[in-house]
Amino acid sequence: MRSVEPEDAGGAGDPDGADGASDPDASTAGPALDRPEWDDEYLDRVAERLMYNYDLERAYAVRGERFDLFGSMRMESQKQFLHQSINYANHHAMEYMFARRVESATVAELERLVELGHALADEWIDPDEEHYGTDFTFVLVADAVPEEVRAFVSDFADRTLLKFGYYGHYEVNLAVVAPADEDAVASRNADSVAAFTLWSDGSPAVEDGLLARLLGKLRR
Repeated sequence: MRSVEPEDAGGAGDPDGADGASDPDASTAGPALDRPEWDDEYLDRVAERLMYNYDLERAYAVRGERFDLFGSMRMESQKQFLHQSINYANHHAMEYMFARRVESATVAELERLVELGHALADEWIDPDEEHYGTDFTFVLVADAVPEEVRAFVSDFADRTLLKFGYYGHYEVNLAVVAPADEDAVASRNADSVAAFTLWSDGSPAVEDGLLARLLGKLRR
């Protein structure tokens, strides 16, 4: 399996409008970060964990919803016979991650984000035999995790088969994180939320996530 540049998600782009022009002080400024920077220290540290696997943007807007952080990752896999030009069992998977700070997390807002995930699936997924799966993961960063929100997220699961699974599937994942309380809750396959729990080991888990499921398919 190899990671390639994520596809254009049809979003807002880089709000800084950097054009790559040379900086006369670049030789003394040190290496530039290969990602945007956030004024929010917490989100900037999260981005530091995500940058090696995700193409990141900030101040991202889509369908009337705004997010402080947006990430996309594309995974491709194939089996080869004798030479790389002779390949088969080609599959690809995508994950789109949306995160924003909120004053308080509510079930109503999470339900609205679920509807957004289904709308984006209709617009962004090109279903065919090579599409294995697409995940839409929404993360709310709040001061606390209310009990009704914890119950809703922990019980949440939403996977849709495309053409009875022949064209793969897509899944909507939810997570709510309260950094000050070192508390988080995530739906079953929201494995990438591990990057938001700065008090943990920080590497996004793969045991039950999209990457693990794709690898499992290839091993069969």
